[in-house]
Amino acid sequence: MARTGRELFDEAMRLDAGERATLLRLLIEALDAETEEGVEDTWRVEIERRMAELDSGSVETIPWEEVRDRLYGR
Repeated sequence: MARTGRELFDEAMRLDAGERATLLRLLIEALDAETEEGVEDTWRVEIERRMAELDSGSVETIPWEEVRDRLYGR
């Protein structure tokens, strides 16, 4: 008999944090298996561009606390 999603979740919550992270990654990869061709390459290029901007100092970062406060209207 197949288990429900809730039963699987409850079982997964008994795993240690590392194993839950591995399970999460595997589930996400299974959902992403049908991505369009070239999407990962496009994201890789974009991530590299953003990292270069950060490394060069050409963009200004915003501390997480400030972003969080803006999001929650504090």
